Amino acid sequence: MSVGEAARVLAISRSYAYELVASGFLSSVRLGRRVLVPLSAVDDLLARSQDDF
Repeated sequence: MSVGEAARVLAISRSYAYELVASGFLSSVRLGRRVLVPLSAVDDLLARSQDDF
């Protein structure tokens, strides 16, 4: 999914999602000029956040 779509799923801003990608906290794949976030990366991030509570 695109970074914007991942941001909507995670209920965060698009710019914060790009920050997470840049920091490596949210895994991504670059295909040409596009940056895509695998669904498994979103699932992993949600699982990590649930473990913190």
